[in-house]
Amino acid sequence: MTKKISRRVQELRKKVEDRPYEPLEALKLLKETATAKFPESAEAHIRLGIDPKYTDQQLRTTVALPKGTGQVVRVAVIARGEKVTEATNGGADIVGSEELITEIQNGMMDFDRLIATPDMMPQVAKLGRLLGPRGLMPSPKGGTVTFDLAQAIQEFKAGKLEFRADRTGIVHVMFGKASFSAEDLLVNLKSLQETIDRNRPSGAKGRYWRTMYVSATMGPAIEVEINILRDMKVGEAA
Repeated sequence: MTKKISRRVQELRKKVEDRPYEPLEALKLLKETATAKFPESAEAHIRLGIDPKYTDQQLRTTVALPKGTGQVVRVAVIARGEKVTEATNGGADIVGSEELITEIQNGMMDFDRLIATPDMMPQVAKLGRLLGPRGLMPSPKGGTVTFDLAQAIQEFKAGKLEFRADRTGIVHVMFGKASFSAEDLLVNLKSLQETIDRNRPSGAKGRYWRTMYVSATMGPAIEVEINILRDMKVGEAA
């Protein structure tokens, strides 16, 4: 059965031309097309010239969005001893040791980010099948396995995001709210682009950047002229 496209979406699609847009122009259009009845996010969908089935062509890293995510991030920490107190004082929403692992095994998922100290990872490993598909499994690459709990908690609450390329080499990442100014969204998008460039996998050959599209959560895809974004200096995106 063909899915019916709503009149709202049909009208929004008419606003988007079939061409790459200059970055700021694309983000202004994204804001125009964010007409759903709830606060929409701004999303980027980036196709890279990588094949993640090879270990030297995988991309998994974090980005600190200068203008934040616009979301309240609930952080849980698995630690023991004095690190429990450090996590509590650092602003973690949920803190625990073995008992927290048991709660998560029993279905408790009231958090957006899970941080663990390295000494707890052997026990946290049993949560892999549960947390992995949700993108919540702590990992050193993602900055979520650390003894520096206070800094990690602060960074994730301030707008640090973990992201990865999926098995087709596409990165899907939220980089703010559609209610942000186009200029603030551009600052965040520029940081995302720089992070992806800085973490280019060693095995990536040929053209790294293929396409970049941005959209509101329920809005149409808008292609961004990636070369213009890459050539921008940080000051120009501020």
